[in-house]
Amino acid sequence: MSNDVLPLPAAWVHENPTMSTIDDLLRHIALPRMVRVRQLFADDALADVAAALREEMRATPIAALVKPGARIAVAVGSRGLADLPLVVNVVVDELKQRGARPFIVPAMGSHGGATAEGQTALLAALGVTEASAGCPIVSSMATVELGRLRNGLPVYMDEQAMQADGIVVVNRVKPHTSFSGPSESGLVKMLSIGLGKQKGAESCHALGFAQMAQNIVEMARVKLQHAPILFGVATVENAYEKISRVAAVPASDIIARDAELLQEAKHNMPCILFNPLDVLVVDRMGKEYSGTGMDPHITGRTSTPYVETRQQVTRMVVLDLSDKSKGNATGMGLADICSRRLVAKVDYDATYANHLTSTVVWHAKVPMTLPSDQRAIQAAVKTCNVPELARLRMVRIPNTLHLEHVEISEPMLDEAARHAQIEVLGEPRPWPFDADGNLTDLGH
Repeated sequence: MSNDVLPLPAAWVHENPTMSTIDDLLRHIALPRMVRVRQLFADDALADVAAALREEMRATPIAALVKPGARIAVAVGSRGLADLPLVVNVVVDELKQRGARPFIVPAMGSHGGATAEGQTALLAALGVTEASAGCPIVSSMATVELGRLRNGLPVYMDEQAMQADGIVVVNRVKPHTSFSGPSESGLVKMLSIGLGKQKGAESCHALGFAQMAQNIVEMARVKLQHAPILFGVATVENAYEKISRVAAVPASDIIARDAELLQEAKHNMPCILFNPLDVLVVDRMGKEYSGTGMDPHITGRTSTPYVETRQQVTRMVVLDLSDKSKGNATGMGLADICSRRLVAKVDYDATYANHLTSTVVWHAKVPMTLPSDQRAIQAAVKTCNVPELARLRMVRIPNTLHLEHVEISEPMLDEAARHAQIEVLGEPRPWPFDADGNLTDLGH
């Protein structure tokens, strides 16, 4: 056997290709002109959310559950629900009108840095404060164990909530980003994970997302049996992030009603009305748009194999991280390509903490990183395996939550003109890059 040392491949020697190398590979990749279009979805928002919620809470099955003098914990979470401060204020006010003494407990698992102060601050960032709600906020990470599932997982409950005479759970019902099941993100998940604090969230995630759909329901059953849950207040939003339904649900009906509302929420979700795509360009990812930064129900890119999606995308590029994410780039690895701007904003401690809790780590990886928006998009076009620009199916979206106004590549214009839910808003135009190759209308 020869002892000769083989030379390293050139790509290994030059781990960081020069700008000119990238330019040589990508500068001649043509980009299609883009056309701004409007996607039309059902807009069935409630005209008066407060009035609808008060009617729900004054119905006999709910009103009878509230006893004068009862100290009631109102569980409020950490996602950007539409009209959250209003919903919380109405719930608190209705409880007070019946003589109860409500207080808020943050129900957000490990969010807010898994500290009592951090969770209170996160509620404030969502517009929920003692002043806005009209009651105290009692934040603590302390929990009590209520029992164990048959698989051995402990079931934890917020200690402050357990000391109350009753508990009311407030949450939006919507599809989860990492698993599909009868209940996903809603009242059941708020009971099992949100009110479990950091220890409860860690326990529920311990066996991975393959068993999550079953575990959240079983943990919720334990809490419904052993904790003083009175009722839940659920909201369902339409495609424009407006509340289309509010429901006050007695504890005994929470599991069944949560599943029914989930089907309604899935029907209401916005989507990209073009499928399949060769290239999807996402201007910004962020925690305010999705728990995974970019909603897999929109992109078709999932963090686990346990999510049912329809969208097909060959190459996905993401260009920026929202300021509200505060460096948490959870889900960036779902993209194939990103910009150097995005990577410069990543707080790896915050990002990795999110993944260590969820136990899903691969989509924390950094995608192929290009020096500018232009080069990132060109790289996606170059590698999507469509030989003719005249056939390229490309869509650009501001983020995965706001999908009313998007841009499509010029070859898709005839398809858009025939689509009953598409309104063409302008003429084809070139990409608006500045001198550095970055978009001048990012996120618009």
